[in-house]
Order: sequence, then C-alpha cells, then structure tokens
Amino acid sequence: MTNTRQARLKNLGEVEQAVMDYIWSHGPSTSESCREALAATRPMKDSTIRTVLRRLEEKGYLTHQTEGRTFIYRAADARQSVAVRAVKGIIDRFCGGSAEELVLGMVDGAVLSRQQLERLARRISEKTLEQNTIDQKTGDEKMSGYKSADKKEKKL
Repeated sequence: MTNTRQARLKNLGEVEQAVMDYIWSHGPSTSESCREALAATRPMKDSTIRTVLRRLEEKGYLTHQTEGRTFIYRAADARQSVAVRAVKGIIDRFCGGSAEELVLGMVDGAVLSRQQLERLARRISEKTLEQNTIDQKTGDEKMSGYKSADKKEKKL
C-alpha cells in the first residue's frame, strides 16, 4: 500500500494568505492580476508579488504554467483540502491525534455553540448513512460477483 500522507504545508504569512485567498476565489492568475487586486489593501511592487508567488510555490501552495513569457499561477489544492490538512496538523500536535479532544476544547472555549454542534451531529449522521448505503451497495455487488462465479464453476 502506498503512503498517501501529504507533507505538512508551511504556515502562511498575512500577505501570502491574502494572495492565496485571491487565487482561491478568482482561479488561475498572473502576478499582475494579483498585485492589482490586492493594491487597495496591500500595495506591492511587481518584484514583491513575484517573490510572494515564488515562495508560495516553494511551500507547495501554488503551481504555475507558462503562457509565452507570463506565469499563470494556480492553487495546488482546494482551500478546503488545505484547511483539512492544517486542522489535522493541529489535532496531531496539540490534541494527541484526537479530533474529539479538539472539538471538546472548542466547546469549552465557547468557539462552538450548541446549535453548531447539533448541525455537526446531523451532518455526521447523514454522512454515516450515505457511507453505509455505499458500503452496502459495494458489498451487494461483490456478493453478486461471487454468486455468478459459483454458477460458472458448477457448470464446469
């Protein structure tokens, strides 16, 4: 079996986060479009945005393709995938690998309300039901495959 664990991404600085937020919301972008979009809140020189984009690529957040002489930057992963890995890192480092400990800490720290917990419980229940349905269908398909193989053996 192949180890599918992804390397932990390095933390983002404020400017890097702003650039990633822009690319996640607007899709593939040039350095110039990033610089112009962020100019109102974070004015940068052309060389600065290029450095930020290069560092984000080195950290594994971005990839690029070249069109002529222009680099087009794309997010290497969806925002939610990056968030999941970040939370997994927090769980591993601070909660001994226990997601339950993290959630309980968030409840104790008043980060999650009772309503949010109830919504989470409903979503978990729905996902569990969906997965059970998928597992049952997969199991039924395997069983039907065994039955047809048994019939073929009996004919021989």
